[in-house]
Amino acid sequence: MTAPMQHVPDSALVERIMAGDEGALAALYDRYAGMLFAMLVRILRDTSAAEEVLQDLFLQLWRGASRFDASRGSLAAWLLVIGRNRALSRLRGKGRHEILADSEEFSIEAVPSSGNLEDEVARMQLMERLRGAMAALPQEQREAVELAYFEGMTQTEIAARVGCPLGTVKSRVRAAMQTLKQLFEDEWTRQSGRL
Repeated sequence: MTAPMQHVPDSALVERIMAGDEGALAALYDRYAGMLFAMLVRILRDTSAAEEVLQDLFLQLWRGASRFDASRGSLAAWLLVIGRNRALSRLRGKGRHEILADSEEFSIEAVPSSGNLEDEVARMQLMERLRGAMAALPQEQREAVELAYFEGMTQTEIAARVGCPLGTVKSRVRAAMQTLKQLFEDEWTRQSGRL
């Protein structure tokens, strides 16, 4: 990512995409492709399929950037949700309803390194912040988020696995996402104040 784009907020890059700036799309790709690709590979268990979904995801961002609403959450979360939904749809469309049984941690080692050292350090810092934020969640909320976003399970499947009502799972995921959003917003505010 070029130095001028490195510190540009996601919302400003989205606005530039809506104005047809391909450089802004490239900057967001550099910022989030590694994290998204790792999640897609984890769900799909197929690097070619993950690459296709990733390409479709950024094409969707290019064509529909105006659909992103920063007041409803971060761009990273929006991309993760859309990517996860596309991956699950792809699995189900092929008749491969796969529940990933392992519960290993979402690992930075799974993120491919195609950028320069500075980009890799930024990715590692993001993953560390995510790990720290996840560790701060109550165990039930952390488990629900891990099963939903890192193992690709639906909320109904999570309820069956953990043995609690669907409404409880929905509440746990919603509370966890609100907590994570607040933690990342607070950190962004602190970092912005230091720039």
